[in-house]
Amino acid sequence: MKQQTQLTSSVVTLQVSPAQVMRGQGAIKQAGSAIAQLGKTPLVIGGEHTLKLIQPWLEPIFEHYHLKATSASYSPDSCERSQQELQMVASDHRADLIIGIGGGKALDMAKLVAYNANLPIVTIPTSAATCAAWTALSNIYTEEGAFQYDVPLPYPPNLLILDYDLIASAPKRTLIAGIGDALAKWYEASVSSGDSTASLTISAVQQARILRDILLQKSKTALDHPQGEVWQEIVDAVVLLPGVIGGLGGANCRTVAAHAIHNGLTHLPATHDLLHGEKVAYGILVQLRLEEMVQNNKLAASARQQLLEFYAEIGLPKSLEDLGLENVTLAELQKVATIACAPESDIHRLPFTVESTELVAAMVSTTVVSNGKPVALSQDHE
Repeated sequence: MKQQTQLTSSVVTLQVSPAQVMRGQGAIKQAGSAIAQLGKTPLVIGGEHTLKLIQPWLEPIFEHYHLKATSASYSPDSCERSQQELQMVASDHRADLIIGIGGGKALDMAKLVAYNANLPIVTIPTSAATCAAWTALSNIYTEEGAFQYDVPLPYPPNLLILDYDLIASAPKRTLIAGIGDALAKWYEASVSSGDSTASLTISAVQQARILRDILLQKSKTALDHPQGEVWQEIVDAVVLLPGVIGGLGGANCRTVAAHAIHNGLTHLPATHDLLHGEKVAYGILVQLRLEEMVQNNKLAASARQQLLEFYAEIGLPKSLEDLGLENVTLAELQKVATIACAPESDIHRLPFTVESTELVAAMVSTTVVSNGKPVALSQDHE
């Protein structure tokens, strides 16, 4: 009998999911006991507007369970200075729990503060604009809102509270942006996974494909019928499923060009009023355009055409003009491309080499093809 070879491998830690997820209408009202089990002196982190908005939702819980809570804004941004100041607030308050409330940046900052203080973390998203409430990752920006780097965290949140009533109070635009961000999971994971035959990677990539199909098939109905059953399905798909994919796929299912282009765009002040998912959605189109240009990939061309029609249907940006960058200069696009193509950028997960000049050409030609007219780029370098 032939002896089987003993396989050895390095240990891989998967950050698959929060320890507990509570979702549904009125979920916050039902979460008091779960919050109180995690700590008695919580620090609530969010934006100034959000902290005022959430007070009537959380105050009854704090009073009922005798929690000594305080709150602090992450202003001016999810940046290093805010992190340092919030760490001091947590220490001065003797916080034993962090509650992050708001959009992606607020939740990212809350997760990072909790990790650095070795405290449990509760995330409460106020919109379905990102999957930040789920993931074990924090993004750091400059005080002006330009992306700097991300910080991988050792575990997802202890408790995620997805309250449909709270999500429904957010502008419709936030859910549309979340759909754009979630779509990127398929277009990026299917590339970054390469030819991997690992079972978990295959499972993650197939889940990304299913997520894409759900979004393409159900988003319009969901947006037309807010708070309905299909709307709840899309909220779940946007906030929860990307984290499942990233948790199972790990390093094999990372971001690629779409998010790298987002990161570059954040360095243009004109984009700071845009939502994360809006820039990522445009980045998907540019990634597919790169695959067309460099590889003559006809499947990428077909996929991009499908997305252009879908974007038009639900209101995602298809071009630089749709992003409000109709007056962008060539120098500004070169800046975006240089940052997106930095040596450590995830754009290099593409199966071919990308130069900044090629990326500029893809950004411009994506606009040309989607709008059917050329873009007049200024040569102004000021």
